[in-house]
Amino acid sequence: MSATRLLVLGVVRVHRSAHGYLVRSELVGWGADEWANVKWGSIYHALRRLATEGLLTGTDSPESPGRTDYAITADGDAEFLRLLRGALTDTGPRRDLLSAGLAFLTALPRAEAIELLSRRLAALEAGRAEVEAAVGTPGSPGLPLHVNELFKLWVADIAGGIAWTRELIESLRAGEYVMADDSDTAYGLPGSAHTSGRL
Repeated sequence: MSATRLLVLGVVRVHRSAHGYLVRSELVGWGADEWANVKWGSIYHALRRLATEGLLTGTDSPESPGRTDYAITADGDAEFLRLLRGALTDTGPRRDLLSAGLAFLTALPRAEAIELLSRRLAALEAGRAEVEAAVGTPGSPGLPLHVNELFKLWVADIAGGIAWTRELIESLRAGEYVMADDSDTAYGLPGSAHTSGRL
């Protein structure tokens, strides 16, 4: 799964129509160049690829010769939601995909977001139990004993992820954030860039 793919689809979706420079400006404004490693060239590549795959449509801009304006298709919308759901359940060591999912969290109904994050929480708890089982046991043959510190670091990282996920679930249960089933202007919905609060 690609964070850039999710972010590009999401930005086009919220603007209804967007060109490469707008997508880039939006993502750089969020700092996505840092937390999702989004590069200028990867944005244009993603736009062209998504259009080739039928997930976006591209039309020449009447205002700016040489500029292509993109809009999301029904298949693109389905792909955006698939990627978003996958991002929110992701427990991988890299945070770029989860971060991209969080950028569009409010595009989902509240109950679905809670369900996805609850799945993430369960996977993290299972992962912690597995890593904790390895902590304190003698290293594998050929591994220095201090490598046990690596397992302790993993446990600490997982524990942080568990605490954060629980807190976000509780925030959502308490009614924080405007979600897709609260308002048709919830950020992440088509056209919401023009009607809702910014990140």
